[in-house]
Amino acid sequence: MKYRTVKRALAVSLAAVMTAGMLSGCGKKTETNEKGEEVVELVWYQVGDAQKDAPKVLEKVNEYTEEKIGVKIKVNNVAWGDYNQKMQVVINTGDDWDMCFTCSWANDYLQNAQKGAFLELDDLLKEEGKEMYDAIDQRFWEAAKVGGVTYGVPSEKEIGNCPMWVFTKEYVDKYNIPYEEIETLEDLEPWLKLIKENEPEVVPFYLTKDYSAPTYMDKIQDPVGIEYGDDTLTVKNVFETDRMKSTLKTMRKYYEAGYINKDAATATDDKSIKRFVTKGDGQPYAELLWGKDLGYEVVSTPIMDTQVTNASARGALTAINKNSAHPEKAMEFLNLVNTDEYLRNLLNYGIEGVHWTKAEPTEEEKAAAEGKDYIYDTKVKLEPGANKDYAVPYWVQGGLFNTYVLENEPLDKWNTFKEFNDASQEAPSFGFDFNLEPVSTQVAGFRNVLDEFGKSLYTGSVDPDEYLPKLQEKLEATGIQEVIDEMQKQIDEWKAAD
Repeated sequence: MKYRTVKRALAVSLAAVMTAGMLSGCGKKTETNEKGEEVVELVWYQVGDAQKDAPKVLEKVNEYTEEKIGVKIKVNNVAWGDYNQKMQVVINTGDDWDMCFTCSWANDYLQNAQKGAFLELDDLLKEEGKEMYDAIDQRFWEAAKVGGVTYGVPSEKEIGNCPMWVFTKEYVDKYNIPYEEIETLEDLEPWLKLIKENEPEVVPFYLTKDYSAPTYMDKIQDPVGIEYGDDTLTVKNVFETDRMKSTLKTMRKYYEAGYINKDAATATDDKSIKRFVTKGDGQPYAELLWGKDLGYEVVSTPIMDTQVTNASARGALTAINKNSAHPEKAMEFLNLVNTDEYLRNLLNYGIEGVHWTKAEPTEEEKAAAEGKDYIYDTKVKLEPGANKDYAVPYWVQGGLFNTYVLENEPLDKWNTFKEFNDASQEAPSFGFDFNLEPVSTQVAGFRNVLDEFGKSLYTGSVDPDEYLPKLQEKLEATGIQEVIDEMQKQIDEWKAAD
């Protein structure tokens, strides 16, 4: 008998003894489903604002999952701005939880995996998660490995980093602007000038404090990393690269010319402000989402080739608590989320007939999509008003490829995503994980320096000739050269072992 089977048998026997003790001691009954299976409750932490109708949706979810796999879910939503801090407390104080959202930019996946907060999943993926494991692009699983071990279930979506210029279509059409030929920051200049001179009510280049100038580098530990296309894997400080120095000078030039809003370094996105162009993180059909949020049509063009990095491929994962009492059930539930059409769309859109209704694709759409992957015989029409009571960030819960598309989206949207992923280039640094423990003190100091100077430099709000040396001086004082040396040492070892 295999060790894993023995361990499970012992766990079942122990659970039976404990249950018997509880029943005889206090008369408490274990909840079971119609199959006679014990129903366990899993606590799931998600980033995103709580939704008014979430209890109704979860009631439906639990009706289904209790009978299907003997699981019910309790979701704890944490607001975007609070998630990092909240999860640090939840993880470090040993709170009772089973699953959580994690990624490269929130509830740091790499650091939590390295410090042992997340469960090792490889054995569970061979059994409870096999269907899901086989279905999801293997590059997502490769990125989910830390030190050769899988610690999270990736949400299958776009895999690469694809920054785009996003243009308001009204002005593109009005001035016949060849937006598809505009790629670099410098390419924007004549059109920013045109809008400035002819559209006084429009911000030519609208930026917010979250803007980062186009960066042709995998910033493995911001601001340190490897430039795209550099097969020598030479570690650099992004602010010392010729490309970033030139970019910051161009941003300053645009700011002084009045092309950029004066409050860019402190602004949050005000959708009532009419803009000609801004920058977005792209994916197929992103224009439809951006246009929906803004209330008018936009068009876009990629700034650079899509690059697959660890950070981009770790854009959304769900981890299981190292100390979860029900790891097998948690994996069984995640497998169901990522393979079960009914459950995935219930979580995604809410209750059919309340939050959305089915819309029938046209015969022409069906014919055009025939033979392609991830095609479903229905679309989603969101109910006016009702969807405001349940609107979640879809990718937080699981993969997108088994969700229905919205009625205004192409029927073959997910097939196009798959083609987009297949065509994305792997950055030379893809697969490398930096163990920051030897230089953790130095890295901890980067954030304050970047917060002090980054926003103002990236938006052109200050003169780089004056402020870039100040930034460099402070980075040197925090020990950036030690970080560069340590990362170079690790990446050389990684390259040699490949």
